[in-house]
Amino acid sequence: MLMAQVERYISLRQTLGYKLDGLARNLSGFAKFAADRSDAHILVSTAEEWAGKASSPFVRYIRLRDVTRLARFLHAEDPQHQIPSDLFHVPIHRRLPYIYAPQEIVQLMEAAKRLRESYPLRRQVYATMIGLIAATGLRISEALNLRLHDVLPGGILQIRKTKFGKSRLIPLHPTAATALDCYLEDRRRLAVTDDHVFLSAGNLRIHISTAWYTFDRIRKLAAFAPTQSRRPRIHDLRHTFATRALEKCSTQREAVARHFVALSTYMGHTDIAHTFWYLEATPELLAGIATAGQAFFTEGAR
Repeated sequence: MLMAQVERYISLRQTLGYKLDGLARNLSGFAKFAADRSDAHILVSTAEEWAGKASSPFVRYIRLRDVTRLARFLHAEDPQHQIPSDLFHVPIHRRLPYIYAPQEIVQLMEAAKRLRESYPLRRQVYATMIGLIAATGLRISEALNLRLHDVLPGGILQIRKTKFGKSRLIPLHPTAATALDCYLEDRRRLAVTDDHVFLSAGNLRIHISTAWYTFDRIRKLAAFAPTQSRRPRIHDLRHTFATRALEKCSTQREAVARHFVALSTYMGHTDIAHTFWYLEATPELLAGIATAGQAFFTEGAR
């Protein structure tokens, strides 16, 4: 009974664009657990017992959270479904990003050109990839998934079916478009069947773990932040893009709203709250907002 309800719930949410692989596994596991107890409805006691069998506090939290969301959905149709409380809540703290200085990004790209060239274009691959992420705020997975036909005329990137199953178009700055075109001239000369923009030693899509490992090597070659407590990551290039974009935002309220919506869309955020997080995570931006707010209220009091 519950398994059919789970399948209906997952199917409905997938039609809205969500992938839900982890959620589907969790809820299927719960449905089997409940079926062994002959439960026809979600019971708080069963949900808590099942979640409590997880190996860590975070997994217990995720398990019960998933069942709670299913229970809310089913409770609207049948009040006999019980809604669990937040028994295993675990505070989630997002790691503060490392914000690169412009010169540091240049140093990273120059360091990529000093990599051991273990296969053709390795240096160009990583120098171009770093520059592209820094100029567009792409997720590393989005950069690795780019295919040749995703580079459209007029300096436009087509980002397909990304983290949340969405697609979007990314206009490139002319300098970024020119740099990418220069790389692609050499890339298209390779006699390979794989059509990914950035290729590995085996002339296939680069695995994300390989990208992380190579970036760590590049960071060490650049040696620009040997004493930093927060080790710079490749994903911090995306954070840097968002932060620099917000720093250029006008302090007028209407302009701020438009700027946030545009940036959220450009970066592929499903919720504008993910864009607002950059304000919270960057003290300089918070200080600017405080100063603008104080000026606004001072002006209004006159």
